[in-house]
Amino acid sequence: MAAGYFVIAILGCADGGSACTPVATLQTHYATRAQCAAAEGAALMDNSNFDFPTLVARCRAGETQSAQEQKASAEKRRRG
Repeated sequence: MAAGYFVIAILGCADGGSACTPVATLQTHYATRAQCAAAEGAALMDNSNFDFPTLVARCRAGETQSAQEQKASAEKRRRG
C-alpha cells in the first residue's frame, strides 16, 4: 500500500549519530514529505528531553488504513 501520510519519528543516537533507536513517533500527520521535512526542526526542539547524546528527527511514511482495517483495529483495542 502506498504512503498515505508522513509522521516524524524522534530517534536517540549514540555519539556520532550511529546506533539510533526510535524514542517517539509524533501524532501529527503530514500530507507530503516536504511538509513533514519542514516541521522536523521544530519537532526536534519540542522533543529534546530524551537521555541520548544525539537526537534526530526523521520523516517516516505511514499508511492509510481502509475502513475495514480501522474497524478491526478499534475492535482489537476494545478487547484489550
